Amino acid sequence: MKSAFNLFYKNLFLPGRLFICIGLVVIMFLLSFFFSWLGDIPMVLFTALLLLLLIDTWMLYRLPKGIFARRHAPERLSNGDENEIGIYIENFYSFNIAAGIIDEIPHQFQKRDVLFNTGLKSRQHKLLNYQLRPTKRGEYEFGALRVYITSPIGLVSRRYNFEQAQNLPVYPSFLQMRKYELMAISNRLSEYGIKKIRRIGHSMEFEQIKNYVPGDDYRTLNWKATARRGDLMVNNYTDEKSQHVYCIIDKSRVMKMPFDGLSLLDYAINASLVLSSVALIKEDKAGLITIAEKKGAVVPAERRPTQLNKIMEVLYKEKTRYLETNMELLYNIVRNTLKQRSLIVFFTNFESMSALERQLPFLKRIAKFHLLVMVFFENSELKTLSETPAADVEGIYIKTIAEKFAYEKKLIVKELAKHGIQSILTAPQNLTVNTINKYLELKAKQKI
Repeated sequence: MKSAFNLFYKNLFLPGRLFICIGLVVIMFLLSFFFSWLGDIPMVLFTALLLLLLIDTWMLYRLPKGIFARRHAPERLSNGDENEIGIYIENFYSFNIAAGIIDEIPHQFQKRDVLFNTGLKSRQHKLLNYQLRPTKRGEYEFGALRVYITSPIGLVSRRYNFEQAQNLPVYPSFLQMRKYELMAISNRLSEYGIKKIRRIGHSMEFEQIKNYVPGDDYRTLNWKATARRGDLMVNNYTDEKSQHVYCIIDKSRVMKMPFDGLSLLDYAINASLVLSSVALIKEDKAGLITIAEKKGAVVPAERRPTQLNKIMEVLYKEKTRYLETNMELLYNIVRNTLKQRSLIVFFTNFESMSALERQLPFLKRIAKFHLLVMVFFENSELKTLSETPAADVEGIYIKTIAEKFAYEKKLIVKELAKHGIQSILTAPQNLTVNTINKYLELKAKQKI
């Protein structure tokens, strides 16, 4: 009996409408002292309010389960993307209700205002959708669903608690990966800013002899087949396959810088996952190496169906560290792991020429044996400062320093090019597109 009473009053809430009505009744009682003609009107109003309060409470509590609510969430969330969460609610009452729904979302989002107000007719159900954008990988814990119900009278509110506690892992951006997968399969990468690279010559992997059609390269004419068939025939070539493509991710402190909620490491992880996916679709072999002051994960390049899941699971667990990268260790890992010439896309960051000079000897040694592409980031804050007109002497000084750092980034690109090292200098938000561009460009130019 006591527990039933506790359950009753713990879930009973008094909305603002009730206090407004109580205030009006109190005012009527006060006025009755000055205006005798009011007579028993205040008492009648008080009795009516009390009666409505009891009727409203009975209407809400007469059914043990007047509504049903459930959260619809995916099995995992995609880092840096808008993930859709749904809330299904159904009304079992015989009257219309107003519902306020609070979803206890994970603390990582730092949101305390996820409240949805909606109305449901009798026996009606609805699906409400909202979106969450996580900016860190890891476990996210959702709590309960709290639903506050009021009847058309609206003097009392009843709370329903639906224990929907669940832990959802946040993985690297698989939504972005799927988008680029579909574009790669349908050859629509150029529609999203992926450059269409003009092929220089052709790869050496022969596919078939076919009839000439306008637009075919006349240099591929097969004169022997043409003589036999009496019609123009051309050799058809396909891209070379099974090339090794490795993403190397720097986990040191230089990758801890934030941009739009995500760290540079997370941008690199998302781009690595997409690049690995596109490489596998292009029938190349994808691999992964992570490095900081000590050895991280090593996934040898393969083209198995499970390779992408293996890479994703490794990337899910990676975190930034607080020391500088051990480049000598990285060189030894590359020499021991990569047994044939490969494309290496190294995600790191340089803020000055001195930072590059410390690593350059090892990068040159890696570039002797492999095609090395260095990926590093524009400092978007400095770029904004350098483009903002200066209003005073202090502004001129700040702008000059910002332009100096931006100029050093361009010098880094030239210094790498002098030693035969490809580079990508990109804003974080353009990292994935620019990385795939470079991969397709190198493949079209037969550099790998």
